[in-house]
Amino acid sequence: MGNIKQDTMPVIRDVRDFDPRTGNLLERMVFNHRVQFVLLMALITLVLGYMAVTRLELRPSFEKMIPQSQPYIQNFLQNRDSLRGLGNSVRVVVENTQGDIFDPEYLTVLKQVNDELFLTSGVDRAWMKSLWSPAVRWTEVTEEGFQGGPVMPDAYQGSPSDIEALRQNINRAGIVGSLVASDFKSTMLIVPLLDKNSATGQSINYYQFAKVIEEQLRDKIEFAGDSAARQSGEEGSGKYKVRVIGFAKLIGDLIDGLIQVMMFFGLAVVSAFVIILLYTRCIRSTLLVILCSLTAVVWQLGIVAWLGYAIDPYSILVPFLIFAIGVSHAAQKMNGIMQDIAQGTHKLVAARYTFRRLFIAGVTALLSDAVGFAVLMLIDIPVIQELAITASIGVAVLIFTTLLMMPVALSYVGVSATAAKRALVIDKRAAEHRGFGKLWDLLDLFTTRKWATGAVLVAALMGIGGFIVSLQLKIGDLDSGAPELHEDSRYNRDNAYITSHYALSSDLFAVMIKTGPEGCLNYQTLILADRLAWELQQHPQVQATSSLVNAVRQITAGSFEGNPKMNSVQRNQDMLNYAAQQASVNAPELFNTDCSLMPVIAFLKDHKAETLDGVVAIADKFARENSTEERQFLLAAGSAGIEAATNIVVREANRTMLIYVYSAVIIFCLIAFRSWRAAVVAVLPLVLTSILCEALMVAMGIGVKVATLPVIALGVGIGIDYALYLLSVQLHYQRHGMSLSDAYQNAVAFTGRVVGLVGITLAVGVITWAWSPIKFQADMGILLAFMFLWNMLGALILIPALSHFLLGKPKA
Repeated sequence: MGNIKQDTMPVIRDVRDFDPRTGNLLERMVFNHRVQFVLLMALITLVLGYMAVTRLELRPSFEKMIPQSQPYIQNFLQNRDSLRGLGNSVRVVVENTQGDIFDPEYLTVLKQVNDELFLTSGVDRAWMKSLWSPAVRWTEVTEEGFQGGPVMPDAYQGSPSDIEALRQNINRAGIVGSLVASDFKSTMLIVPLLDKNSATGQSINYYQFAKVIEEQLRDKIEFAGDSAARQSGEEGSGKYKVRVIGFAKLIGDLIDGLIQVMMFFGLAVVSAFVIILLYTRCIRSTLLVILCSLTAVVWQLGIVAWLGYAIDPYSILVPFLIFAIGVSHAAQKMNGIMQDIAQGTHKLVAARYTFRRLFIAGVTALLSDAVGFAVLMLIDIPVIQELAITASIGVAVLIFTTLLMMPVALSYVGVSATAAKRALVIDKRAAEHRGFGKLWDLLDLFTTRKWATGAVLVAALMGIGGFIVSLQLKIGDLDSGAPELHEDSRYNRDNAYITSHYALSSDLFAVMIKTGPEGCLNYQTLILADRLAWELQQHPQVQATSSLVNAVRQITAGSFEGNPKMNSVQRNQDMLNYAAQQASVNAPELFNTDCSLMPVIAFLKDHKAETLDGVVAIADKFARENSTEERQFLLAAGSAGIEAATNIVVREANRTMLIYVYSAVIIFCLIAFRSWRAAVVAVLPLVLTSILCEALMVAMGIGVKVATLPVIALGVGIGIDYALYLLSVQLHYQRHGMSLSDAYQNAVAFTGRVVGLVGITLAVGVITWAWSPIKFQADMGILLAFMFLWNMLGALILIPALSHFLLGKPKA
């Protein structure tokens, strides 16, 4: 190695030879009053830790997952009271594995399930549907006119005649494929959920609702009370099986997986401790790195609880990110102090020296992180906005816990003599081109024109190739079922069963037709609704459509003894009024009480991004061409309609978010380096990593959605830390007259090797997530590990290469 030296700060072995009046105001306030500062930090940690333990809630919400101001969602929210059953709901299927649904014992079990769900808190009972619901009715045309009644006979007692009557009623009601499986081995209960508990006014606790389903239904019916067998994730071996899908059940499964998520968090902490200890060989300083980083997490959770926010399965990775960023900064402080102590400097003086060298770079990095995370607030999805708030809070507290508390704590405990001697040996071996010196020599080659040119060309080719691949990145879900969970999860197995045994899926896309009172009975309105339904049916992924028009056709034909010629929408208003009157009894969900709103519902085969895009294009085109003052065609309701609106917001936010994140990072780099060239050097490696991360998402089959949208922004936030620490030291030495090669060698010796250490530590910590039961967390673990490693490599390789062309002779 060339001219490596620590700094121009003098070695002071006796603290009495150090003038405590030196340094800036913040340094004097903190280090000249160390005892008071440490006591204050301890008190704040105890208070916030108590608040985190006693007040923090795990509170997922359906409302938080949807973009509140998106026009489609606003249309849905404004009319939701007239659209019961087209919002948040759960579908429960009870299967008879040893017979069919006409078994009296099966029907008794089904009644138990129906009654349990009907009485469960949060269920919108008036719109619940099952064979045992009086609202599920049959109709037929006879010589005397219409006849009808509930599908389940009023006087049902389980006799053969009752069973035969039930069989006839099911056929007459036309519910095979919707409420009754095509093979007659199972039936479905459709359970709409309220947004708030009508008794308490509180938001529905989805986790408690999911627990009721597991403990009161699956445990008792499928597992005969053996909850341990149910928790294994396998299906019961009994006669009956209970299958459940819906947002509430998905959230319940995600929260159940969080116990293992916490185990992975603990594993990340242990792996960070082991790797840093192997590097430092100093237990006390390594413990301080971990302790200060965990303290930041405690502060963050305490402040989040104090402000009244809650955490949910989608923001659970934020505490780990705060821990990761904390480890990055704390390790830099520890490394700087260890090197000064190795030179003979007193531990208090070493702490103050390191504070002076790295505080500005650390604050700039953390402010860049905080602003980068805060940019997520611009995305109109509450769950992402709350993630942005909690992440920004966590980054803000790191200023106190890692930039201030870490050096102050090390000024007391210092580092072990063994660690200090080892640091000297490492530097000596590096100077002699041995040990790590061989790696430093290799990295130093990138400051020369030949290697710098090669590195930049390879990076450019990788960037171009990654960009071409990233153009295939999809918005939304790419698979059927719940992509948040693994394909073999119980939830997705249940979804696969329901999809294969029922003709009509649970993916509903509804277009709302809004008119004046009684306007939905207008002939022209019904004709347009029929045309819209026909156009939607032309999409290959639409299974069927349903609207008031279907009921009007059927009732009109029935009024004329079933004459197929009358299976149409008649111009006679009296006939239309009569049809609506009959429909209000048998299908009240098809229009509201004053007939001013009616949905046209499309049943989709799946909710993949391409399916939703195609259906939205058809519906939107029709709405623009046919909406008038008298009638408006409004998108969109139903589970698929809400997801389509969410995809639109995610698509718009994806690039906008990155623009804002990078703008914030560039501004802080300009402030920190006072050089646009240095800002370019720092940011370009991050851009390459972002492009390659999107290409990796394409290769892994991961779409951009609520759960994955923040990951690239979070990766940029952490990645800029590496560049700021390495480049700030390099520029410091260059501005003092060193050549680029010598300045970079000193930067690597002082902060660069910790950049490599932290990158490997964080990657090892998150790669274990690949074994998480929650698929989106497993995906995030792989993506974050990739970003940590590539940001590290970009900092160590591309910064010297780009510096050769842009910072060969930086101006002081």
